[in-house]
Amino acid sequence: MEPVAHLVKVSIPNYLAGLPVPDSIGGWFRLGIRDWIALIPPTAALAGLGYMSYKAFCPLARGPSCGRVNLTVKKDVNKVVDSVDIEDISEKAAFCRCWRSENWPYCDGSHGRHNEATKDNVGPLVITKKKA
Repeated sequence: MEPVAHLVKVSIPNYLAGLPVPDSIGGWFRLGIRDWIALIPPTAALAGLGYMSYKAFCPLARGPSCGRVNLTVKKDVNKVVDSVDIEDISEKAAFCRCWRSENWPYCDGSHGRHNEATKDNVGPLVITKKKA
């Protein structure tokens, strides 16, 4: 913890005190090439911090999400429905694959609203017991 304290209390203040920051607007015009070069690293750090803050806290900077769940599977059909036979199910069970069901993990038809709103084609996983 001591190296961090030294960095914050001594190194950074000494570095900032040594920067050629003029006291007036006219002083900016009198800076030399070496002075401008010395100002590049702190300016870049402040610009980077500002950009990261903008991306983190401004909702418009993140861009819209596509809203789709299914991006690649069976896109040529209106609704993807798979059936699996299994012995543990009494007759039939439908499991949600859209992640919007109020009755998770079972399907309650929420995929219909999701598909209509997002133009997606996700449907339930239907598991049926094989009849003897």
